[in-house]
Amino acid sequence: MIELGVNIDHVATLRQARRGVAPDVIAAAKICEIAGAHQITVHLRADRRHIQDKDVYALKQTLLTRMNLEMAAVPEIIAIAHDVQPETVCLVPEKREEVTTEGGLDVSGQLERMAELTAGMHEKGIKVSMFIDPEPVQIEASAKVNADFVELHTGAYANAVGAAQQKELERLRVCAREIERTSLRFHAGHGLTVRNLLPVAVIPNLREVNIGHDIVARALFIGLDAAVKEILAVLHDAAVHADCI
Repeated sequence: MIELGVNIDHVATLRQARRGVAPDVIAAAKICEIAGAHQITVHLRADRRHIQDKDVYALKQTLLTRMNLEMAAVPEIIAIAHDVQPETVCLVPEKREEVTTEGGLDVSGQLERMAELTAGMHEKGIKVSMFIDPEPVQIEASAKVNADFVELHTGAYANAVGAAQQKELERLRVCAREIERTSLRFHAGHGLTVRNLLPVAVIPNLREVNIGHDIVARALFIGLDAAVKEILAVLHDAAVHADCI
């Protein structure tokens, strides 16, 4: 079955609204873990708008499952990643003015820098994922810099409707085939929900999805445990579909 990474950034967003201690990010991570999440994802942004340094260190100490640290390629955050040593880092572009990550990382435009950063993470025993738009040139570049995974940005698919959404889904399928020709493994994330996940989840060779906002939003109405299990049920259905083909 495709593995699920739950992004808990928006639990921290709610906490930071009052600069207090509630809701508890660590407790949220543990609920997701007990519900069946295979990974906990957090984005330590340069502006610290939600996840804080202390959260990253505390999660590393308490999680029984994997930790995936989303991060921009800036020296301060690189140093923290090297110190914490999460199982995986996912390199993302970052703009201070954006509400959320707006697009994929341009790996092809900074091959030397990404290769050096990847090598440094590998020296610390950390696997590296590149968060990229579904473009073959970025897949090729990610393989060149020796990344372990690519996470295809599914935001365009999630925001599209009708024929446009089908076109974006086909872009993802084409890129999945391109990834299969490399040593990379195929992950996906951004804008995925319990309603739009299945068409992506049945794409061959998908190994992992990372979902945050939809799970936290659903949790307001049905609880965090149930929201995680809803997504896992979709991934189970995708696995059944694959077995039937």
